[in-house]
Amino acid sequence: MKKTFQELNLSNAFLFSAALEDPETCQLVLEIILGIRLPKVKAHAERSILVSSDFRSIRLDIYASDEMQVSYNVEAQNDDRKNLAKRSRYHQAEMDVSSLKPGDDFNDLKPGYVIFICTFDPFGQGLYRYTFEERCLECDMSLGDDTRKIFLNTRGRNEEDVPKELVHFLKYMEQSTDEYVSELTEESIIKLHEKVTELKKWRRLEAGYMTLEEWLNDQLEARLEEELEAQVAASCEKASREAMQEGRQEGRQEGNREAVFELLEEYGVIPEHIREAVVAQKDLEVLKRWLKLAARAGSMEQFEKEM
Repeated sequence: MKKTFQELNLSNAFLFSAALEDPETCQLVLEIILGIRLPKVKAHAERSILVSSDFRSIRLDIYASDEMQVSYNVEAQNDDRKNLAKRSRYHQAEMDVSSLKPGDDFNDLKPGYVIFICTFDPFGQGLYRYTFEERCLECDMSLGDDTRKIFLNTRGRNEEDVPKELVHFLKYMEQSTDEYVSELTEESIIKLHEKVTELKKWRRLEAGYMTLEEWLNDQLEARLEEELEAQVAASCEKASREAMQEGRQEGRQEGNREAVFELLEEYGVIPEHIREAVVAQKDLEVLKRWLKLAARAGSMEQFEKEM
């Protein structure tokens, strides 16, 4: 059963996008993730809906920048499609292209962070946080391109290695409830929950969520119809290729059934359940075995016992 808007956790892409579109909330989340104080943050959500066959169509990720012109891309991820590494590369390229105007020097590129908050372990190492940057393989030297990719995992196991605030925030992503927050002492997460709670009171936003759900359902139905049509077409093509072979197979099956019946009739009237079992049997090897058994059984009872 799908959750109502009020029941959504912050891990839901729609609610996450709506929450972080508020600059104060966005700054709050970024400071928890990065563990540093940030200058004033500006944020906007990318809401364009682009239909594609694999549903990479709902763009609800957050783009943000601060007064130091550092760029951030933040996205909630609930489905492990094994593509986050390449997806992070694409998002970094998007930020770079949009931040550099024609004629600008490459040194004008500002630092950029691509951040994915995942409700699964993207790399299977049990970490709450995976941080990547470009480094030289030969001497472990940073490339210095001012880019960093951070993958957060709400299901991490190394609580001793990361700040408690971050751990509690990641757990809050999947437990955005009064009950969970009542156990916390971090003002940042309490404040975040207050903002999320207030956001859930917006009827207009709830209507937008319902519209999105309807759109997704329509897209899913259309996709299923397309897949069904493709399956039918493939089945028809396969059937046409196999028709002659199946016909020969069915002929051999029917011949063995008739032979079994002829031999069994020598023992008397064939019980209906035995006749139905022979008719239903499609395995040619089984029918051949039953034919041999009917020839040597000596009685209907013995055939039924050994069949």
